[in-house]
Amino acid sequence: MTAPAPDAAAAAVPVLDIGGTHVTAALVDPSAGRTLVTTRRPLGAHATADGILDAIALAARELPAGHNPHWGVAIPGPFDYAGGIGIFTGIGKFESLHGVDVGAGLRRRLPGRAERLRFLNDADAFAIGEHRAGAAAGHDRVVCLTLGTGVGSSFLAAGRPVHDGATVPPGGVAHRLTVRGRPLEDTVSRRAIRADHARRTGTAPGGDLLDVHEIAALAADGDTGAQDTFRYAFGTLGQALAPWIDRFEATAVVVGGSIAQSWDLIHPAFVAGLTADGGTAVPVLPSRQPARAPLIGAAHWALEAPGPS
Repeated sequence: MTAPAPDAAAAAVPVLDIGGTHVTAALVDPSAGRTLVTTRRPLGAHATADGILDAIALAARELPAGHNPHWGVAIPGPFDYAGGIGIFTGIGKFESLHGVDVGAGLRRRLPGRAERLRFLNDADAFAIGEHRAGAAAGHDRVVCLTLGTGVGSSFLAAGRPVHDGATVPPGGVAHRLTVRGRPLEDTVSRRAIRADHARRTGTAPGGDLLDVHEIAALAADGDTGAQDTFRYAFGTLGQALAPWIDRFEATAVVVGGSIAQSWDLIHPAFVAGLTADGGTAVPVLPSRQPARAPLIGAAHWALEAPGPS
């Protein structure tokens, strides 16, 4: 970690990107769309509330001092983003933060360095970052997806997430959609892709399931079962999103996340699903800032989000 010049540090915005296994802290120059300093620490999603907050604060304290005291914090839901309070329950991670004032806990652990924390959903942070410094730049209305353990999503209009209204799914998130009477993530998620491939290959119940990157490697080598698994999952994703992309009048879809690394498998299946039932063909673009977009987005949110200063 190389410390930036003092004047750069003073102008930089500190951010946190909190995930299920790691927390990343960074100083970001929002005007240039770049990170100045980044540090990453492991995070135990099943630890106590104090353990989780201590780990997050440890990563934050590793940033050089003297920065802006207003933080942007990207964190997955369910979360009370305006109040800074966890509402995690029944999702298998961060359960100890349910009902915990995360903002107050971090401010106590970062005395003199955190006067204000502005929280936002991690998929929204990714979308804002891609809009400001990535593949979504120049698109007034864009849908951004993060494909990993599940389907993260953000419907962005003029650079701001849209969570309500008739043009977006409930809550403005795709993972709440249903397909053939079942939740979308029963078809499109890490667990669903693994299970589908196991069914196609006759893997015995309780047997060792291949992970997504292993299935992708087989598909790239011409394995038809693995290719069918990707076609089914991401064709279904395209079909589920097609009417919402039309209603939102999106001019592009930007895709990031760990599974998006298998772009040559995902892209044709997703595009085919989008247009299968007469949906509008829009550009489907890979993320240009897969690692930095959530950090850049959180920095802009820290500066521009509504609320008391």
